[in-house]
Amino acid sequence: MTPPSWLDAFPARLAELDPGHLRRQRHVVTPGSGARLNVDGQAMLAFCSNDYLGLATHPALVQAACDGARAYGVGSGGSPLVSGHSAANASLEQALATFVGLERALYFYAGYAANIGIIPALVGAGDAVFSDALNHACLIDGARLSRARIHRYAHADLAALDSQLSQSSAPRKLVITDAVFSMDGDSADIAGLLALCERHDALLLLDDAHGFGVLGPQGRGSLAAAGFHAVQASRRVLYMATLGKAAGVAGAFVAGPGVLVEWLLQKTRSYIFATAAPALLATALRASLQLIEHENWRRIHLEVLIARLRSGLSAGLQGSGWQLSDSKTAIQPLLIGRNDVALAAMEGLRQRGIWVPAIRPPTVPEGTARLRIALSAAHTEGDVDLLIDALTALARASCRHRADELFS
Repeated sequence: MTPPSWLDAFPARLAELDPGHLRRQRHVVTPGSGARLNVDGQAMLAFCSNDYLGLATHPALVQAACDGARAYGVGSGGSPLVSGHSAANASLEQALATFVGLERALYFYAGYAANIGIIPALVGAGDAVFSDALNHACLIDGARLSRARIHRYAHADLAALDSQLSQSSAPRKLVITDAVFSMDGDSADIAGLLALCERHDALLLLDDAHGFGVLGPQGRGSLAAAGFHAVQASRRVLYMATLGKAAGVAGAFVAGPGVLVEWLLQKTRSYIFATAAPALLATALRASLQLIEHENWRRIHLEVLIARLRSGLSAGLQGSGWQLSDSKTAIQPLLIGRNDVALAAMEGLRQRGIWVPAIRPPTVPEGTARLRIALSAAHTEGDVDLLIDALTALARASCRHRADELFS
């Protein structure tokens, strides 16, 4: 008789996800016009994309990608340190460094790969990493891979961070944080973080995945929005941003002092041992940078939509127990609490032709399940009004249901 295998346990382990409403599902999508998507065969108004400026299907980017494919083909053929560093990728790195006002940039094929490689390249055993409690998973995983001692400080609590830095005797100290937190939409205090790094001889790794292209003058990101110019920030900061969100394409980059970027080029395993991003993406990103810089109307329109949503929901959700987070960014989380209620709200929106994802633990803390509303310059004011009306109706229905449960 064949002895039982640990592999036989996976069906039961999967089934254990269901009672807590924690099993995730993928949806097959194709783009429509504006902020519309076809989702599993259903036309939907989508508030789930990180395409904050509405550039992902822009004709200029599509044309640039086609031009890049004709010039370079569709694959890079090797790692950047072998044969994959094309002229297009080199030109993009120069353009990115100039755009964010830092000395040099390094282009990665993905944001997750960038962070899990950068952190172990900077610190190791005997060093210390100081991580905001709400950091993205890639920052957390990069810290773990580094083998440095990890100090987790309460979200945005600079006093706690100051205390931890003061008590650390590590020879190298690295502070890692999101600039805009992906599930809450709030922003880090960059000025305060840089001041602490200067006081305690630490380096700041700033992940601006959700700020690049959206925040700051001409969309130059959270560092620029905080009022820091290259000379002020370059000594103590490495600036990382992704290129598959507001930029509308794919990939990521890290920028900073030339000597630090050169070190990362030499030591970042996820850069050295991975096939380089195809050049056609770099050509599309050069076109994207031009639009980000020159089409300020996209950011202005996005600000109008944010204000409209917040105003409408503040009135419509009164007394419902559903709470809109205090966010000034395109990420507008609606805190609901229970996993099943958040999923029911997502389904109620789907039935109305609106797609907003329900976010549950472990992505967010227990008891804070939410709808993660993501606004885009591709939305119209009418789109936002449809969402406000739908959420108001669902919140009132949920409130009535809770009352029925209480008195039944």
